[in-house]
Amino acid sequence: MNEQSSPPKKHVRTLFLSDIHLGTRGCQADMLLDFLDHHDADKIFLVGDIFDGWRLRRGWHWPQAHNNVVEALMAKAHAGTPITYIPGNHDEVMRSYLGTHFGGIEVKAKDEHVTACGERLLITHGDQFDVVVMNAKWLAHVGDRAYNTVLLLNTWVNRVRRLWGGQFWSLSNWAKQQVKRAVNFIGEYEGVLADEARRGGFDGIVCGHIHKAELCRVDDVLYVNCGDWVESCTAIVEHHHGKLQLIDWARTVRRSEHRKKVRARAQAQAPKVDFDTEHVTETAV
Repeated sequence: MNEQSSPPKKHVRTLFLSDIHLGTRGCQADMLLDFLDHHDADKIFLVGDIFDGWRLRRGWHWPQAHNNVVEALMAKAHAGTPITYIPGNHDEVMRSYLGTHFGGIEVKAKDEHVTACGERLLITHGDQFDVVVMNAKWLAHVGDRAYNTVLLLNTWVNRVRRLWGGQFWSLSNWAKQQVKRAVNFIGEYEGVLADEARRGGFDGIVCGHIHKAELCRVDDVLYVNCGDWVESCTAIVEHHHGKLQLIDWARTVRRSEHRKKVRARAQAQAPKVDFDTEHVTETAV
């Protein structure tokens, strides 16, 4: 991204990322690298499905941009930022390494976080509350193949859009919003996770899994879903005063690019000053 049009760099108290799906063609690695370059944090939580073991078992796909994401996260860990990695269902192999540290990154099944406001948050990927994943894993794999087909189509749609100057747009995310059954599932998922937080005496819950970013109250419980870096390019940050914010980085980039174009048009239309004449005169462009 052009430095002149880039959003300012921010330092936040906590950064929550989930569902990056490194190892898939749908992963928006370059967008995530840009986000990481613009955000530093006192602590980072990786809330599952950071890489996609399901997809990698069917065929290896690991371009340099995916390696760069890993290196960027490792660099933050080496610089002293505590990073907690909570595996999901697509990177479930990491559940065999609970309690292990990898270059400053600690692997845990779940965790809790206390905000600067004193709110206790349960942190879990959330796949254990998905009936299909838990009780019909074969069906989840079938759905994953269909989902990857949609993402492949989405990649080609965005390539065509870029030829015409368009920005990133998610076909799969748009389709999800149109299907009533998917909307109902999302609502039920939010309710189930809010109940889990309530039972544990937590003020809220941070999760991922369903690729639907959200920051809302479900009755008396704060429900926080980090979203993903495949369909929507979203993250959750906690500012130093304790307020949580959902960041849609694709939208932020679009707005920055729009402001850049507006400035460029304004500069192109501004009058030029001719200093070669005896008197200073203005000439229209």
